[in-house]
Amino acid sequence: MSAVFNQVIQNIGELSSDEKALVAHCLISSLESKHDDNVDKAWAELAHQRFVELESGDVKGVSWENIKKEVIS
Repeated sequence: MSAVFNQVIQNIGELSSDEKALVAHCLISSLESKHDDNVDKAWAELAHQRFVELESGDVKGVSWENIKKEVIS
């Protein structure tokens, strides 16, 4: 095992419950699939495109009130 792992295991008892929870969260988060920078780029491009469409008047926005009414009915 690595020195860092051994250090964490040896000192785990000194951590508070909140600190242990944070360590657990960080470990679990690190197991999640790798971040794809292309996804962020694609979302940014789509957001920019939608903004340009709204600003130019090519599309009309919908109010939050109208969205809620549509979903509820």
